[in-house]
Amino acid sequence: MSATAESFSYLCIGCPLGCRLEVDVVDGDVVEVRGNSCTKGTSFGRQEYNDPRRLVTTTVALESERLSRLPVKTTIEVPRGQVVAVCEALRCVRVRAPVQAGDVIVGDVLGTGADVVATRSVRA
Repeated sequence: MSATAESFSYLCIGCPLGCRLEVDVVDGDVVEVRGNSCTKGTSFGRQEYNDPRRLVTTTVALESERLSRLPVKTTIEVPRGQVVAVCEALRCVRVRAPVQAGDVIVGDVLGTGADVVATRSVRA
């Protein structure tokens, strides 16, 4: 029985360099990551092939005299396939000022294990 070898190309977002990675896979297992300039590239290439994840940054509605939107982000990366669903779930969220940066706006969003936190403080 012969092994099935494939190569996948990714743009690394592990650091600001944005290296072009080549991830070699044999029978579903990553055997080599090439093109990275730092160790983050190796980890990113393996993660991107096996279980791609992303931090989500967006805004939610804010009840405040000063601003109408509050910037938020997830505390950890969520599966890439759930990014749109997370954003859609946050579309229904309304927050009332005051809010401190770091306040949890939504805990464990969609069961991902990620909390959504405010990234800006807003006074009442």
